Parts: sequence; structure tokens; C-alpha cells
Amino acid sequence: MLPALPLDEAGKYVAGAYLVFLALILIYVAIMASKLARIEREVVDLAEVVERKGGADGAGAGAAVAPPAALPATKEPAATKEPATTKEPATTKQPAATKQRAR
Repeated sequence: MLPALPLDEAGKYVAGAYLVFLALILIYVAIMASKLARIEREVVDLAEVVERKGGADGAGAGAAVAPPAALPATKEPAATKEPATTKEPATTKQPAATKQRAR
């Protein structure tokens, strides 16, 4: 059984398919790079606006905001968190029908 396309002619099509795929990947990377640059410019602009507002409100010169990529991942201190569970009287959690039966 012979192949539908002789192997000596198929090489051109395989190479062409790889070139088209490579071109699509390069176009995608260029689009993503331009979007990233635009977003980075917007973040810097927003940081400058926040810094100006912080300076006008008396927050001081140390109120500069770094872009999100430069911020370290920190956890909120445990002292400022609310307790996960609070003790409330059992009567406040019961539905109205249960309260009547409990009396």
C-alpha cells in the first residue's frame, strides 16, 4: 500500500506546518509582551497616584507603593485577626420553632 503523499513531497508540508506553528507562537508571545508592558505602565501610574494622594493626606514620603510583582508575600499578624469562633448563647442560633419547644 502506497502512502497518499510520497514522502519526498511530504517534507515540504511538514516544514511549512512547523513554520506556521512557530509564527503563531511568536505572534502570541509578542501580544502577551505588549499587554504585560501596558499593564506594568498602568501599575506604575497608579502607584504614582497613590503616592501623591498619600503625600497630600499627610501619610509621609514613605507611602510609596511598589508594583505587585515586587511586593513580598506576607501574612497578616495573628494579633489583628478576629477569633474564628465566638461563644454565643445557644438560644440565638436556634430556629423559632425550636425555641418554642425548649420552653
